[in-house]
Amino acid sequence: MAKITVATRGSMLALWQANWVKSELESKYEGLEVELLKIKTTGDKITDVPLAQVGGKGLFTKEIEEALLAGEAQLAVHSMKDVPTYFPEGLHLHAITKREDARDAVFSHSGKRLLELPQGAKIGTSSLRRKAQILNIRPDFEIADLRGNLDTRLRKLEEGQYDAIILAGAGVRRLGWEAKITEYLSPEVSLPAIGQGALGIETNIDDVETNKLVEFFNHHATSVAVRAERALLARLEGGCQVPIAAYGTVDGEKLTLVGLVASVDGKRTVKNSISGPSDKCEELGVELAETLLGAGAYDILKELYDISPPENE
Repeated sequence: MAKITVATRGSMLALWQANWVKSELESKYEGLEVELLKIKTTGDKITDVPLAQVGGKGLFTKEIEEALLAGEAQLAVHSMKDVPTYFPEGLHLHAITKREDARDAVFSHSGKRLLELPQGAKIGTSSLRRKAQILNIRPDFEIADLRGNLDTRLRKLEEGQYDAIILAGAGVRRLGWEAKITEYLSPEVSLPAIGQGALGIETNIDDVETNKLVEFFNHHATSVAVRAERALLARLEGGCQVPIAAYGTVDGEKLTLVGLVASVDGKRTVKNSISGPSDKCEELGVELAETLLGAGAYDILKELYDISPPENE
């Protein structure tokens, strides 16, 4: 194959990620020409409404997947936290890259850490997951919706529209803006989104040549952790617009997975963890999801959407 096309969103971060994949491919395969196909997704077009109100899954992937199926591109690069747990027929997630720092990062207008901010401080985030966890520890905060690309969000903070904003640290680091971060939030304070910090490479299942080309991107420990997180999410039948979080870590052949389900107001949270062999990652994810459902997550989630009750009910 002399030429390959990579489908990507057009944001500054998405283009950085796609260009990194392009660079890695061209470095590994001499003579391979890689071009980018920029696509505007539904999530990119709707910027004045909170994502949780838009509904539906695949807000940042649907149009990209249509390009793959149409043969306009051979692979797509996604932030894993944007990837739904299901794929259109004929497509699959072929590689998950080594995870960047998965923690959430705080950017404060005053330079104060999150818990040092005054009563009633205005915190910007587009994530119900972050909103629920932050309100759980600081119910006095005003959580305001924050949409737009990373540069837009940081500009809104600099303009004083918020006292602080919370973003995924990984994207900020990739763009070289780590110096702007006031603090990282430990997973004990804000458990990350499913797949946060990792990139996913999606391809056509039957495209043997492309699948072989991108195989080297797959990072085993990250893949194991993210597959466990996604199995938990799939069992909970949630998209990225639901207060669900999970974070897996791998030590040798042992996987530890922490999962959380919260009410949007942060008043109810259910959190637990599980450990086991990494080759059983998806089974462990489902098992932890069942534990969370039985411990109260079912009551939280059934208020948001129809969900199968825990197995033991």
